[in-house]
Amino acid sequence: MFSSVLPLVFHLGLVGVHAQTYTATYLPSNAPPQTEQGQAGTNQCGTGANQTSLCQNAFVNAVDDFCLFAPPNPGPGSVIGNTERIEVSWCLKSGYGTRVIPAGAITGAHFVHTPDYVQVTGVGDLTKINIPAGDAGGELDPHGADGNGNPIGGLVFSSAFTGQIEQVHEWTNFVAANQFCFRACKDAPIAPELCNHIYDVMGCEWNMPGNYNPGFDTCSGDSGEVRLATHISSYYPIDIS
Repeated sequence: MFSSVLPLVFHLGLVGVHAQTYTATYLPSNAPPQTEQGQAGTNQCGTGANQTSLCQNAFVNAVDDFCLFAPPNPGPGSVIGNTERIEVSWCLKSGYGTRVIPAGAITGAHFVHTPDYVQVTGVGDLTKINIPAGDAGGELDPHGADGNGNPIGGLVFSSAFTGQIEQVHEWTNFVAANQFCFRACKDAPIAPELCNHIYDVMGCEWNMPGNYNPGFDTCSGDSGEVRLATHISSYYPIDIS
């Protein structure tokens, strides 16, 4: 769950950098039907759009071309904490074989391109993509407690770094009933730190400082700083799996 109470933490530069290797790299055109055991949806999505699609491929390309992971079904039980393993992709544009975010659901989106990642932050009425009203939300990422991801098998792609669609292996997406943020990191040794998945309870504004107001814009910026888990773990019981 997101938290609005912030402890005093220290920021450090690019620390704890470690080599990262990835066992598989896909494109939307060659992804298998499923990439993880226990996956509820699919990565073989085709093109077009379908409001009942179970596609679990997301894209973070531009302020008018991004996706969010959100519940496949409406209802009070579809809070992110209950559905994080089965979320499906909802996109602003058709053509990815996903569900399309309805008009009016996004009232603010702010896209930032940095040397190491792209991110989009914003607000809206995300009950239109099946998040129950009042849900404070939670984090989606490619790891999860068992390494299979939240959602299981979710893949993220971006054309923002090279102009060509490529898989982004490190990413993090927070969604709530009225707020969202999505960061996709360029494959590099620092990617796991800049797109970490250890501050689940802290929410968007702490994990991805940025603009959370209505309106739409795009800008370039510097990469953010890496935060050390040791300075916050004594304040909150945070899952650092």
